Amino acid sequence: MNTTPPNPDARAAPAADAPGADPSGVLAAAVRVISGLTLLSRFSGLARDILTARLFGDGLLGSAFRAAYAAPNLFRRLFGEGALSAAFMPEYTRILKDDKPSSDALASLVIYALCAVTAAIVLVLELGLLAVVLISDDAERNLSLKLIMVMLPMMPAVCLTAILGGVLQVHGKFGPPAAAPILLNVAQIVAAMLCVWLGVSAQSGTYLVGWAAVAASVMQIVWCFAALNGRVRWSRAFGAARESGRTVLRRFLPVVIGLGTLQLNTMLDTVLAMWPTWIGPTMFGRVVTLDQSSNAIISYAQTVYQFPLGVFGIAVATAVFPLLSRSASEPRPFLECLRRGLRLSLFIGLPASIGLFLVREDIVRTIFGGSTDSAGVMRGFSDANLIRTAAALAGFAPAVWAYSLNHVFSRAFYAKGDTTTPMRIALAMVAVNLSLNLVLIWPLKEAGLAWATATSASLQTVILFVLCSRRIASPILDAETLRGAARTLLASVLMGLAVWAVIRFLPTQPTWIGRAMRLALCVAVGAGAYAGLALVLRSPEFRWLRQRGPKGDGARSMSFE
Repeated sequence: MNTTPPNPDARAAPAADAPGADPSGVLAAAVRVISGLTLLSRFSGLARDILTARLFGDGLLGSAFRAAYAAPNLFRRLFGEGALSAAFMPEYTRILKDDKPSSDALASLVIYALCAVTAAIVLVLELGLLAVVLISDDAERNLSLKLIMVMLPMMPAVCLTAILGGVLQVHGKFGPPAAAPILLNVAQIVAAMLCVWLGVSAQSGTYLVGWAAVAASVMQIVWCFAALNGRVRWSRAFGAARESGRTVLRRFLPVVIGLGTLQLNTMLDTVLAMWPTWIGPTMFGRVVTLDQSSNAIISYAQTVYQFPLGVFGIAVATAVFPLLSRSASEPRPFLECLRRGLRLSLFIGLPASIGLFLVREDIVRTIFGGSTDSAGVMRGFSDANLIRTAAALAGFAPAVWAYSLNHVFSRAFYAKGDTTTPMRIALAMVAVNLSLNLVLIWPLKEAGLAWATATSASLQTVILFVLCSRRIASPILDAETLRGAARTLLASVLMGLAVWAVIRFLPTQPTWIGRAMRLALCVAVGAGAYAGLALVLRSPEFRWLRQRGPKGDGARSMSFE
């Protein structure tokens, strides 16, 4: 890894603005780096989930562990990589061009404020949870709350890592923040394997894996600070950043709601899924159709659909945000960058939606399928809960494309300094999602939560598109963009037909190896068919993903080590 800082002139002239630079090359290079490292992160996360699913099962322990893990992740997405990054990065990018000392002061101010606020939140939550545990005699609820208390200290650490990642991205270093989650996953994998090797009970194992996650979150901070060595001069002299700090603060609250919609909806899903454990067996006077397995089912189904979303969808949005921020005052480059980001998101998200829906049963049974150990104890998911998990994945999968586009649209508003519009849309979508949740959980159980999330996300995409078109006063869907979307749709449908043919004519295999082999064949056929169709249809998105970034001084400011 090259840790030599670029010269100030290179740092002040981002690659996207360099004479002769091709913005699509910069975007494609960033997407490749983020996607590649995120792919490793997601595979390590998948290995972690497989181990924890088998170790903790699909009952109370599995649901309680996933709920505890969701709490710090919510704050990470809201305070770190979500709202605060979206409010901070455009302002940091703006002043970095002209006033390096002020940009250093702003970064320092945000870091110190983030540490203070998140630490205070953790302290209050820990005391509140401790009070509930002390006065409650419900063993199952207390188990869940104690696990949350163990993992809450992750929150300040992962938030800090996320904002440091945003600073790195502005400096063109996309690699280190994309690789940081690998440390977290590996630590939990090692802890889970130790539990198996040492014969630790499943309940004790939840605490051991939780403590490992907390320790690894501190390691992530060290990793990111090391990657920023020589690029930021940290200081407690915040005077030069006072006005910029106010700007970030004014934008922050609306962005919390705007960019955090999916995360808030996910947290609402967790609360409803944990209702039988946290609250009781009835809701509004009716017996709930959910049970102790519901949160494990919905949470692990989320990890499956978030795999392509995290590897590709978030990668595009992450890579496009600094470029949108730099071109915010230049209408034509801004619109071109936005179009490319949307087309890349659709090019990846639409086939992912179709493919995941088609292979939902095979992928769930391959990843979470249970088995009986030598002691006769069931490890992993039961057959009945595998069916329920596949049903939940069927609800999430159709909107992977919408989740991806929403991230790009939201960042377009934030790059323009408009945080109010996404906030208003987000508030409406949270209300829509909650209403659908309360309607659909009765007939569909936890799958109703998934369909509610997908429906509200798709509606949000439509509204964001309409309002974004008005905001930039230019048609987003020009003739070439429409042709690109049509090519993507055609290739995705034909790819889906090819995968459906494999599933239809290859008999269902009762064994794990049979399911895994059919899944692998579906993935190979789908990927091969889609790539081939993209080449035949001459889809430029396929070429964009293979473009290299610009060379020279401009490229040095967008290094991806």
